[in-house]
Amino acid sequence: MRRREFITLVGGAAAWPMAARAQQNERVRRIGVLVASPADDAEWKARLAAFNDGLAQLGWIEGRNVRVDTRWATTNADDLRKQAAELVATTPDVLVAASGTTSIAPLLQATRTVPIVFAIVVDPVGAGFVASLARPGGNATGFTMFEYGMSGKWLELLKQIAPGVTRAAVLRDPAIASGIGQFGAIQAVAPSLGVELSPVDVRDAPEIERAVAAFAGIPNGGLVVTASPSSTNHRDLIIALAARHKLPAVYWERFYVAAGGLISYGPDRLDQYRQAAGYVDRILKGEKAADLPVQVPTKFQIVINQRTAKALGIAVPQSVLTRADEVIE
Repeated sequence: MRRREFITLVGGAAAWPMAARAQQNERVRRIGVLVASPADDAEWKARLAAFNDGLAQLGWIEGRNVRVDTRWATTNADDLRKQAAELVATTPDVLVAASGTTSIAPLLQATRTVPIVFAIVVDPVGAGFVASLARPGGNATGFTMFEYGMSGKWLELLKQIAPGVTRAAVLRDPAIASGIGQFGAIQAVAPSLGVELSPVDVRDAPEIERAVAAFAGIPNGGLVVTASPSSTNHRDLIIALAARHKLPAVYWERFYVAAGGLISYGPDRLDQYRQAAGYVDRILKGEKAADLPVQVPTKFQIVINQRTAKALGIAVPQSVLTRADEVIE
């Protein structure tokens, strides 16, 4: 055997166990995820599945080079703070605030150093989570749900699908900045549409039921359900009340319509969770949350439930049907 061939053979043989050891010793990165929802909620499970799918497409495989620690908390503030503190104590490389304002706030209280990616927040600047959309500046960045101006489109869509509506109850959470901002945007377009608004607080189930029942006592009413953790948590009640009182309602999210609501307009949520995985990937590869701009949604969709429309006696205009991305028959 020639000397050069012998050296090559020996060198290659030595490299095999070294390569095997390198693969075995590949650092496992840790991701902590905080969700303000029961663990059996199908919608949140679908969103996290989209996030995990996004990670996998980028090469992050659970059990091989990444470990994802998901904490399911209620919307109780004390429970969220406890779960957030426990996640930070696991020394993650990055944290994910999966439930918008409800989960980002306690995570920021628990740490100002661990990078945080939020998947859906309405107004991160107004809430004080970031310094600006272009330059977040701290340890948090992520994706907004929409701009406030989009809120006015909900009332426009309600008027298009139910032209007889002259009164609208706006279900919002006035305790958060986004609840005020969304209501303000709806107020701005209401006069031109000839619609009188009535705000309804969505933080307490009995209060929602009383307010909607009282509102429904006068004809020509409809509902606008704005985005908030509270409206999400009470979605089954809100959908049931709209059906019970024969009120046409427009929602900010598809899952309301899939569960029996009339119509929704908003971003493709699953797409945002896949994009959030992309920001986690960039942070794990060395980029800083402070330098990653907060991004706005790029995909929006209109979803209509025809069964609900028929139950309400509504003939959906063709102009609305042709714009719909999905029609549930």
